[in-house]
Amino acid sequence: MPGLYLLAILISAAGIATLDARFRLALWASPGRTLAAVGVGVAFFLAWDAVGIVTGVFLKGDSPYFTGIDIAPELPFEELFFLTFLCYLGLVAWAAGMRVLARRATQPGTDARPSQGGESS
Repeated sequence: MPGLYLLAILISAAGIATLDARFRLALWASPGRTLAAVGVGVAFFLAWDAVGIVTGVFLKGDSPYFTGIDIAPELPFEELFFLTFLCYLGLVAWAAGMRVLARRATQPGTDARPSQGGESS
């Protein structure tokens, strides 16, 4: 089962990266901004994790599937990968949504207004 779980995560990551590359949504459209946005998100969630660990809300637990590498006490290395993946996934989804909304706003006969921020296609 752990192998299937890992395979599912890797396929998901490859799928998101492929969609990003194909439609130039985030990393392929603006590498610097993407890395900065993902970095800020990861930093925020690492701080969130740190508070949760210090207050006793988050505990790593015991699992034979962890690498055994800890970033900090009760903070496994896998968490860094997970947070990076989630932030990147969120950014790609947001960019795709903004692109759909921008296209919808420019279609004749719609009363939607184009957004003031976001990426252009």
